Amino acid sequence: MKISKLKVVLFSLPWIITLGLFWLYPIIYSFIIGFTDKQLLSKSFNWVGLNNYINLLADDKFIESVINTMIFVFGTIPITTVIALLLALLINNKFKGRGLFRAGYFLPSITSMVVISLIFTNLYQRGGYIAMLANLVGIEAPANGFLYNNDTALYSIMAMDIWMAAGYYMLIFLAGLKSIPKELYEAADINGASKVRQFFYITLPLLKPVMLFIIVINSIKSFQVFVEIFVMTKGKFETSTMVYFIYETGLTTKFEFGYASAAAYLLFFVIAIFSAAQFYLLRQRKSIW
Repeated sequence: MKISKLKVVLFSLPWIITLGLFWLYPIIYSFIIGFTDKQLLSKSFNWVGLNNYINLLADDKFIESVINTMIFVFGTIPITTVIALLLALLINNKFKGRGLFRAGYFLPSITSMVVISLIFTNLYQRGGYIAMLANLVGIEAPANGFLYNNDTALYSIMAMDIWMAAGYYMLIFLAGLKSIPKELYEAADINGASKVRQFFYITLPLLKPVMLFIIVINSIKSFQVFVEIFVMTKGKFETSTMVYFIYETGLTTKFEFGYASAAAYLLFFVIAIFSAAQFYLLRQRKSIW
């Protein structure tokens, strides 16, 4: 049965309309108003060209949010990746109750971020469980709690994010481990290679594509960190990130839509660079590895 082009278009029309209204139009509109002084509650606005982008590069709050975001990205990714790999190696072994451990490690990653943030807010408060544990090992907890101190607030949120995300990336590593042929390990055993040598010469090289995928995906996610900041600190105590700066500038205190849109596109360009690096490295992995 031959389907005409008109019928194809008609069947695709709901998807095309949805794509245009909720994806294409907002992207184009936000890009355009990034060159204006558009206010949320004002119908009129003026064209300011690149002034928003120039002002952002001189805005201390924006620079602080960029620095905090970079600390979050480069502070969480290595630790999360290592913990996820170690957990995957542990779960990949056969032992009684393995499924229970696998589910337990993965459970935080499918729990609502708001719920996790509220739980850790209580754990981090003054006199909370974590402060009590710190005192037991001789570490002095901040007087007002971990989230109300400039030196510990951001790192406390990072620790929570690592705990929550490790289980998800563990499953991806586990899938990669399952794809490695067992014959390689059997041949290594016959040749007398230790488990450590097998890990560095078989497991790790064959997991590099999976590891690259995890690092890039985790980078994109970490650059967009928002919910944790919003729920736990509201961007105070030196925890404001790029996405929170965009939210605060455009939707709360200033209602500067144009300025916030320019900041959003700077973040978009950073994420695009990371994504482009991913595709480039994936194409070049044979020559690199």
